[in-house]
Amino acid sequence: MAALISRVGKKLRRIIQRPGSVELTRYEALLPAIEKLEPELEKLSDEELTDRAGKLRDATSFGNDQLVEVCALGREAARRALGERAFDVQLLGTMGLLSGHIVQMETGEGKTLAGALAGAGYALRGKHVHVVTVNDYLARRDAEWMGPIYDLLGVSVGWIEPAHSRDERREAYAKEVTYGAVSEIGFDVLRDRLVTREEDLVQRKPEVAIVDEADSVLVDEARVPLVMAGSIDHTDADEEVANIVRRLRLGLHYETDADGRNAWLTKAGASVVEKALGDDINLYDDTGSDRLPAVNVALHAHALLTRDVDYLVRDGKVQLINAARGRVAELQRWPDGLQAAVEAKEQVKATDRGEILDSITVQALLARYPEVAGMTGTAVAVAEQLREFYELEVAVIPPNTPNVREDQEDRIFGSPSQKLRAIEEEIRRVHESGRPILVGTQDVAESEELAEKLAKIELECVVLNARNDAEEAEIIADAGKKGAVTVSTQMAGRGTDIRLGGKDGDGRDDVVELGGLHVIGTARYPSSRLDGQLRGRSGRQGDPGSAVFFASLNDELVLSNAPDIPEGISSDVGSGEITDSAALRQINHAQRVAEGVDLEIHRNTWRYTRLIERQRGELLAHRDTVLRTAHAAEVLEKAHPEKFKELSEAVDDEAKVEQLSREVLLFHIDQLWSDHLAFLTDVRESIHLRALARETPIDEFHRAAIPEFHKIIPEAAERAAKTLEEAEITENGIDLGDAGVRRANTTWTYLVHDNPFDSDFEQTIKKVRSMIKRK
Repeated sequence: MAALISRVGKKLRRIIQRPGSVELTRYEALLPAIEKLEPELEKLSDEELTDRAGKLRDATSFGNDQLVEVCALGREAARRALGERAFDVQLLGTMGLLSGHIVQMETGEGKTLAGALAGAGYALRGKHVHVVTVNDYLARRDAEWMGPIYDLLGVSVGWIEPAHSRDERREAYAKEVTYGAVSEIGFDVLRDRLVTREEDLVQRKPEVAIVDEADSVLVDEARVPLVMAGSIDHTDADEEVANIVRRLRLGLHYETDADGRNAWLTKAGASVVEKALGDDINLYDDTGSDRLPAVNVALHAHALLTRDVDYLVRDGKVQLINAARGRVAELQRWPDGLQAAVEAKEQVKATDRGEILDSITVQALLARYPEVAGMTGTAVAVAEQLREFYELEVAVIPPNTPNVREDQEDRIFGSPSQKLRAIEEEIRRVHESGRPILVGTQDVAESEELAEKLAKIELECVVLNARNDAEEAEIIADAGKKGAVTVSTQMAGRGTDIRLGGKDGDGRDDVVELGGLHVIGTARYPSSRLDGQLRGRSGRQGDPGSAVFFASLNDELVLSNAPDIPEGISSDVGSGEITDSAALRQINHAQRVAEGVDLEIHRNTWRYTRLIERQRGELLAHRDTVLRTAHAAEVLEKAHPEKFKELSEAVDDEAKVEQLSREVLLFHIDQLWSDHLAFLTDVRESIHLRALARETPIDEFHRAAIPEFHKIIPEAAERAAKTLEEAEITENGIDLGDAGVRRANTTWTYLVHDNPFDSDFEQTIKKVRSMIKRK
């Protein structure tokens, strides 16, 4: 009875304290059975261990007995291969992943090993597994690091990275477990959607995805579209407009809204631009409406995007910064003309522009997998989103060693300058004790400004930001050394493991005695999870440590999301520090507003892309039929029997005729899909104005999108038939280039760095406000 009451109480505590968490009792009950197998498995040779793992492939079901066997075998394999005996909490994580959950494990608790054992477990069930990472470095590192464990369990493993050829990718995807960055896996999906020969496909049918840093991939990047583009010619018009906009002044020629997301020309600004463009242009009628989009994106680039905050200029190129990670986003670019506008603003060489051939959001990419699981240090905060968008539940794994980190109260100041002085003093004070310090800043510019300030007071520090990301591993390795001061962007906030005493741990005892790593946040992030990730760099595996955030009521977070500061909040006359609890409530409120805005953007993105994904799925099923069968030849033969007969007789090779037919039909299918995506973009950008007429934008979007989509397959067949009808047939068949079947001579992939789907209401208000401002 007492045991029953204890279990009920434990369950209630989990429900109350950790919303959305999975009950762990079932898995905890299996731990004694796993431990009981250890002596037996230790006696096996490596070959016998591999053979025993292989027997799991014959299991007709996967219940508790199989979970016990996988975990016991995995623990023994890890002990032999890495010299590490998996903790019970790591095995709980493994079981949570094998049950299709998102597992939350704290920093340093061994998520990588838990993910590898789960990957092996799925593979031994006959599933092909993709371990989805946040970057290419982690994909290769983890695949090579965990490789010996997979070998002992008889499971093949590979990884993909940008430098890999098509053949190397196909070989990697043929393995039972494949590690890859989410972007690389997504781009391979897009490339496969454009092949014209079945043998050129590199991926297999998706089955299981285990997502590392799951909250980042599934939530933060869920709405990010991955894009496949084909080259088209670009013009010099971007530079002309950029030179005009560069002369405009805020308050006179243009205005911006309080949250810095929208900019618009004033009457005076429009007059200046129109005069500079010449030819009696009016931007708001037929004479200049075609120039207005270029002016708008140039104004956005000029007024709303800041160098060293939103992007860097490095090696003569504009490189975007991933705000959530503080790193250069190697493959990211802004959509449409905005990338070119920023390049023109910074007067660097314009990169290729192109038409979008296909795209897929990260959320849609992960939705392809019948089974999804994941691991991260901060999942509970987004438990409701994981449930809403992915039907995934969170399992909170307790730490192997209790966390003893001291999380200090936020220190709040009236102005950013007062805050900065206090941060300098905090760094100086703690540094004098010898403790290592990690300072988390908001962006590149702030990290470099703080480093300059510290240099003036003779405090040496190491800066880690998007400029020197190649040195990340070396910098992080020494960030836990006695006396070290590391100033970093969000690069050091996720996926990094700072060991006390440095990479070799020689000085660990000294640092532990001093109190461990001290983490300082220079401002609260737009997400509480990012705050938690930064704090989590300290207190690893029960190490001592501390963390404190500094904030100001004039930080960007507050100004953008909760600018109406309650009256009566006063600060210390000398330091400017505010101790009134209302200030902390205001900052917490601003953060919740920011999180709410991101959630609404995510929700609205999915509302629109859900229809696009259904249409894409239907079209891909048809395309797959064309790719793998003689369907294209049958279509053309039916449309033009005599011309098709002429082709067949001229070529006298049925397989070649089928391939020529396939090339023609697939070209038109792909072109029409590309046109459809462009059409949907135009509809999506203008649909909000319909809300002014009390029409529901999403309904209007569906009303416009669905009929156009149903035209694609019949239209493609008609165009293919026309191509055959007009083609000149020779003994080699059809010259596809002369027949107009020309695919892009250059294709490339990128991620769109954009929040194109704000709430319908917000977009409408912006449109109205912009129109009012112009009058």
